[in-house]
Amino acid sequence: PLCAGFPLSIFFIVINEFCERFSYYGMRAVLVLYFKYFLHWDDNLSTAIYHTFVALCYLTPILGAVIADSWLGKFKTIVSLSIIYTIGQAVLSVGSINDLSDHNHDGSPDNVSLHIALSMIGLILIAFGTGGIKPCVSAFGGDQFEDDQEEQRSTFFSLFYMSINVGSFLSTIVTPNLRATECGIHTKQRCYPLAFGIPAILMAVALIVFVAGSRMYKKVKPQGNVMFQVCKCIGFAIKNRFRHRSKEFPKREHWLDWASEKYDKRLIAQTKMVLKVLFLYIPLPMFWALFDQQGSRWTLQATGMNGDFGIEVQPDQMQIVNPVLIVIMVPVVDSLIYPLIKKCKINFTPLRKMTVGMFLASMAFVAAALLQVQIDKTYPVFPAAGQTQIRLMNLGNVPATVQFQPQLQSVDVAPKQATDYMIFKTSQLQSLNVTSGSLTETQSLEGLLEGKRYTFAFQSFGTGIVPNLIFDNVTSKPEEGKNLIRFINGYVSTINITLGDQVIGIVPPLSASDYITVPGGNRIYLIKSTSPFNCLVTSKEFGFGSAYTISINYCTLGSLNITYFEDIPPSSVHMAWQIPQYFLLTCGEVVFSVTGLEFSYSQAPSNMKSVLQAGWLLTVAVGNIIVLIVAGASKLSKQWAEYVLFAALLFVVCIIFAIMATFYTYVDPNEIEAQFDEQETEDKKDKDDHEKEAEADSKM
Repeated sequence: PLCAGFPLSIFFIVINEFCERFSYYGMRAVLVLYFKYFLHWDDNLSTAIYHTFVALCYLTPILGAVIADSWLGKFKTIVSLSIIYTIGQAVLSVGSINDLSDHNHDGSPDNVSLHIALSMIGLILIAFGTGGIKPCVSAFGGDQFEDDQEEQRSTFFSLFYMSINVGSFLSTIVTPNLRATECGIHTKQRCYPLAFGIPAILMAVALIVFVAGSRMYKKVKPQGNVMFQVCKCIGFAIKNRFRHRSKEFPKREHWLDWASEKYDKRLIAQTKMVLKVLFLYIPLPMFWALFDQQGSRWTLQATGMNGDFGIEVQPDQMQIVNPVLIVIMVPVVDSLIYPLIKKCKINFTPLRKMTVGMFLASMAFVAAALLQVQIDKTYPVFPAAGQTQIRLMNLGNVPATVQFQPQLQSVDVAPKQATDYMIFKTSQLQSLNVTSGSLTETQSLEGLLEGKRYTFAFQSFGTGIVPNLIFDNVTSKPEEGKNLIRFINGYVSTINITLGDQVIGIVPPLSASDYITVPGGNRIYLIKSTSPFNCLVTSKEFGFGSAYTISINYCTLGSLNITYFEDIPPSSVHMAWQIPQYFLLTCGEVVFSVTGLEFSYSQAPSNMKSVLQAGWLLTVAVGNIIVLIVAGASKLSKQWAEYVLFAALLFVVCIIFAIMATFYTYVDPNEIEAQFDEQETEDKKDKDDHEKEAEADSKM
């Protein structure tokens, strides 16, 4: 059945592709943060496992193509691998349920290895599913058209790629928002089960929609895989060349010509063209090594930034910049930039375009490194081994001078003010003397812990100075952009405090409450005190990733007087500063990726497209493996340095590729095919003539 000149079956295929891509990109968007915040892996392990998964997703298409072409056919391959895929998504979703092993209801899983095992099984199944069906779905769609429907087929592929981009775009908005919501039976957690569960449901929908159209599909029987032919031909040529390696055998023009004893000239010529292109593929993985870090390193970079765009943007939502820019950049580049370059009489060959694409991606990582340097400046410095940090906080109304003994340093502290954290060698600290007006007080500093922070709060009353050394139990910047808030009582009697709907409880004079966690962003809270007085005040916005100590001073006419002390400054670098690096990388992708596939297909015969697609996907897989190796072997402690390293590596590879490209001669496969067709027609004609002559001779 037809609909607007199209086979009705293709609409099922397009809807299936939309759901599958939504499922894959939605799950992949939140994956690295799931590793970091739920499985509590560090940045390097999270990055390594993320890239292992992506590499596997790009290795399995070769397997899928072989199964479809040589054994099951495309339809059965898609259905069976989609079932595996759906199971994988469901297993991953179950593995992310905190309550599965949180028997003591403390908010973190008791048996982390169970969650890791389920997550890894789920991801392996997903990699086999998504990779296996990748080469089959678009080809299966192409099979639905007759030979005379070239125009409709071309429109279908445009629709098909549009559904991929729309699916990835929507899922990158939706799943990070689902992740950011709180859910759970006993304790409220980030909602990973929902963020993975919705993609699992959509994958099930994709499968049902695809199977629903079963009767309408045109199913082509498996016709064998050309990859096997090519591999056998290459294998035989190498073996044969090795057998005839002595000087007595004449040399042949090309090493593949050693396969001519067994394989026909056409296959050998086609294989030569394919190998010529595949040789150019060798430097390409380095581009993908940088490109695929959008979902790992760049997402982790965004976690230390300010996501307030009027609405709160999640770190994993910044990946959306890529599909948005692609939709804008592809038409701009095709209809504006390429024609302009042509007008300037510059011969912008496909290989030159790819070289420019690599250079732009390299520059994107330079931009990422510059941004990382700015982010690092906003991070607090924590004490190293053998060091202790102390901050002085004067809660009184009289200036004071504090002398660290033995004669280390003297510091003046104004009323209602605090110093920054000062670093001391722990072994040198003995005591400190506070002088305020005519009053003095000594505080012992024996037994302070190494690598920790302390706040020394004091207040002078008429009769003396009341000191309190408070242990600051914070060793890193708060994660996920959350804020840490605690209260210190600068009033003479005990007070009861609440912040929004969280009860802080009773705080004695000059004592500090424990830190509580509040969500990041531009929210404001009501700070209330009850007993001995009922007072309230509206808090300021805490931003993202900050820690504050709030001093309760006194109450006048129902209004609470408070002072803010910044323990850790909020993230001040805005996420919008990631857009330049995304822009450079996307421009690189547009001139590299789109051109790369077009170039490959233009340089090899049509029946070899599957071999080239396999080679192309292999470059993506190898690129992700490079990230594993470089991130694991570089041992760079600074993230900006790693970005510079990747930028430098790609720049070197870019130069190598440019040199290789200058030696490449473009071919027209159709011309070569036509020569073979002509040759075959002539041979057939000669054969027929011989047969006729032989027939005539026999009659005589």
